[in-house]
Amino acid sequence: MFTEFEDYWRAHKPRLDEAFHRQISLLLENIPLKQMAALMNTLEAGKKIRGCLSCLVSEALGGELEAAIPRALAIELIQAATLIHDDFVDQDTTRGGRPAAWTLEGARRAVLIGDVMFATAIKMMNDFSAEDGRAVSQAIVQVSQGALHEPLNPLILADEIEFNGLRDQLYNSIIQLKTGILFGTACHLGALAANCKGNLGEISFRYGLRVGEAYQIADDLKEVENHLRQRSINSEQMVALAPTLIYFVPDLRPYILTHLRRESPDMEANEAELFGVAEKLMKSEIEQRLQAAVSEISGHFPRNEYSAAVHRAPWDLIRMFTKS
Repeated sequence: MFTEFEDYWRAHKPRLDEAFHRQISLLLENIPLKQMAALMNTLEAGKKIRGCLSCLVSEALGGELEAAIPRALAIELIQAATLIHDDFVDQDTTRGGRPAAWTLEGARRAVLIGDVMFATAIKMMNDFSAEDGRAVSQAIVQVSQGALHEPLNPLILADEIEFNGLRDQLYNSIIQLKTGILFGTACHLGALAANCKGNLGEISFRYGLRVGEAYQIADDLKEVENHLRQRSINSEQMVALAPTLIYFVPDLRPYILTHLRRESPDMEANEAELFGVAEKLMKSEIEQRLQAAVSEISGHFPRNEYSAAVHRAPWDLIRMFTKS
């Protein structure tokens, strides 16, 4: 019996790690790679959080783990592929202390490996059912749209904010598409693995969606807290945080423009105070979305040995992320 998600994760992650290793080895076995071992280490380093959540939802709904594992693997393939693409687009050279895939095999080959992983996830799920295939296909489309929503150039973003305004709801779109969708799809696939009928698939999706949104806010909160401690933020860092800050504290707009235009990386006293306001509001928003996640499944999921873990999972996930 599991009462906490972290216990469930520790028990099931080795199984997912093994399945992921086998699948990646098959995908790459006939591709001439210069640094195969290093690339495998980078690709396999994920925590498998989404895959384990998919398995938990499936078992909470009365499903068998054997049916959930391949679907969890598909989610982890998509997650790993998005990170390959993101690292190249953002020109990040490391991933979790390891070299980013594009620095090992070159941008072209790395991006193509990510494409193969996307395609493999779609094929795997289509082999199960049209609904499984449709779920992962839609997830890939929406995650890609989320990447397109994110601003990249500091000066272009500054002009957008000053002359056209940056819509407050852009942040909601980003966190939903960038992170929420994949958590939601993981939970939806868990319901499909349990062969659920009716609206349990959609209920599971909304549960995961809210968890994923909270997870992304927690990620952004870490950055806000880091800059608040340093009392400094440069233009590239502000590009990534601008939608977050505008959503939570619109009064930060003048300071955001200052940083985007590289006038100064230092925070003014009033700006630091507003960052503190953003920090408090983000913590409150995380809690609201976690509560909303559990509200989605309350009264719909059966009571069994996994009930406590699936109801605690939203908070456990944030706690695990925060301490990592």
